Amino acid sequence: MRTWRVGTFSMGASLLLLGIFLLLSQILGYKLLHIMMSWWPVILVVLGAEILIFLLVSKQEKPLLKYDFLSIFFVGILGTVGIGFAILSSTGILEKVNDVLQREERTMELPPLEQKINDKIQRVVVNTERSPLAIEGTQENEITMFGTYRALSGKNEKLITGIDDYVSVKEKGDTLYVNVKGFPIESLGPFNRFGSLSATILIPSHVKLEVIGNDNSISLKPRSLNSDWAVDGSSHLSIQIQNSSDVKVTASEVQEIQGDLAKWNITKEKQTDEEGNEFDNGVIKLATYQNGQGIHQLQILNCYQVSLNSIE
Repeated sequence: MRTWRVGTFSMGASLLLLGIFLLLSQILGYKLLHIMMSWWPVILVVLGAEILIFLLVSKQEKPLLKYDFLSIFFVGILGTVGIGFAILSSTGILEKVNDVLQREERTMELPPLEQKINDKIQRVVVNTERSPLAIEGTQENEITMFGTYRALSGKNEKLITGIDDYVSVKEKGDTLYVNVKGFPIESLGPFNRFGSLSATILIPSHVKLEVIGNDNSISLKPRSLNSDWAVDGSSHLSIQIQNSSDVKVTASEVQEIQGDLAKWNITKEKQTDEEGNEFDNGVIKLATYQNGQGIHQLQILNCYQVSLNSIE
């Protein structure tokens, strides 16, 4: 009486098919993830077909089946792994893992912003959110923003595809609000995604400007300033002023001033100890710097470090 060991053929066929799939993946450049997703159901088909074919071709009234548990266990392991891949794929985890493995640190261009402003606009408010910025004055009657962003991303992936992804511009009355959005961040353990912006904003010199620093570094180049500008809450503020400008710089609640201190008039904040003695607590209560006649004002508030240089 012939005895069929169920599982032996299935194991051989499974190994043969897996080898063929892996060979094709090397030759044709298929992804291993797709190979495992498409190959594992074949195991169940082969195992079921093995039993049905034996029952059909057997001429015995009571065919005797004997299960090769070692082979079935091996086939079961392969099938379980395949089912695991399918479950993980349905939850999106495999796509995340595949995305992480393909990421590389890249620098890409920001879609440029060009916003015409009408004569009604008298003031511009820039909120830096979490991004350091370079702000320059221009004689053009428009606001322009351009630059780059650096992030971990796939080769064909762009995290910022349009202007609305990194900045919003809203007009309210005589004020134009420019809000630089925080870079998209994913906090999913090993799948963290983060990036940084490096952008420049051109602001018309004849319009009043208020910058909300949010403890970011800001580079300010007003050029020929024809209006009043103000910066509040920058961690490090670097200023370049043309020698021909008529600007008066006023800084209050500042920790440190760098540059030619001889041109500054500095008053430091005093505190009194328990014995009534005054001492310097290191905070600059008020500091002024004047270039030319000082017709226009550049006001600095609550900044940690201020660096000012005059240029031709």
